[in-house]
Amino acid sequence: MSAADGIDIKCVGVTKTFRDFWMRPRVRAVEGVDLEVRRGQIYGLLGPNGSGKSTTIKMLLGLLTPTSGRIAVLGRRPRDVGAKRHLGYLPEESYLYRFLSARETLDYYGRLFRLPGNVRRERTDRLLEMVGLEAVEHRPVGEFSKGMQRRVGLAQALINDPQLLILDEPTSGMDPVAARQIKDLIADLGSRGKTVLLCTHQLSDVEDLCDRVAIMYGGRVRAEGTCDDLLVQEALTTIQTDALPEGVVAEIRGLLARHGIDHCDVTRPRRRMESLFLEIVDRARAEGLQTSGARSGGGVADFLRGEPASSASTAPAGPTDGAVVAPAAEVDTGLIESLARRP
Repeated sequence: MSAADGIDIKCVGVTKTFRDFWMRPRVRAVEGVDLEVRRGQIYGLLGPNGSGKSTTIKMLLGLLTPTSGRIAVLGRRPRDVGAKRHLGYLPEESYLYRFLSARETLDYYGRLFRLPGNVRRERTDRLLEMVGLEAVEHRPVGEFSKGMQRRVGLAQALINDPQLLILDEPTSGMDPVAARQIKDLIADLGSRGKTVLLCTHQLSDVEDLCDRVAIMYGGRVRAEGTCDDLLVQEALTTIQTDALPEGVVAEIRGLLARHGIDHCDVTRPRRRMESLFLEIVDRARAEGLQTSGARSGGGVADFLRGEPASSASTAPAGPTDGAVVAPAAEVDTGLIESLARRP
């Protein structure tokens, strides 16, 4: 499914007001939001609790109707069922059937998308390997830790090979190793042309992953742009060299003083805690130490890479599947053009 001009999400003047029993305006959760997410971007949607992020996501999914403004998702209106065939969603909480195993869970979601049985089996195998759960695929998900349930949730969001992926706190409850693997996976998906809308409170994830960022507060977008545009401090300069003797540092201070620059902090750079943690874990694994639970995930599943499908994936559904796959919806070019004309 394609979107006009390579834009997968377009919001113009979107406002959402919740009303009380007597239909009086009670809370304006989102006000005048303009967003544009282009194909292949990893876009961060940030803000404190109550800033309007979740309401915005629900309107993009068609779960809420905006009070005013226009929204286009993959070239269609949010409530267009055809567009949802190309959309994957990981909610903030993993709402899973606790008595189903990881494999049964993915098969269930594959059936909701009317995928043929052979395609479901192949994709389930690839996804379980990708998220590191192939060794525990037959355990009920109710026995999983929160981090393992998040892995299952991410796999179900990818079962239909979506073009647009909406992830709400994808690394919540994960240990640093699993969080790093999931971030690498998201980055890989973005590099392969998938569009990702990432909603998270982990600001380090945003710096590592996102091409563009929007920061919301009070229902409005208060800042928007690339991480470099938003984070670079133009008033400061950093010079990094090998460790300097005290005499050289004194000479540099004197040189700066002659140019009227009195403020000069000389410190040793620190590595990130994440880097140290991952180094220790990798060293332990190299020594052959074992751990229980989820394993390290594999590479991106081949059906998510945009590669030609295997013969199993292209085979028609058998008589026991009985599902009719609906054709992909066409792009509503009139909607996109009307949004583009809006000031």
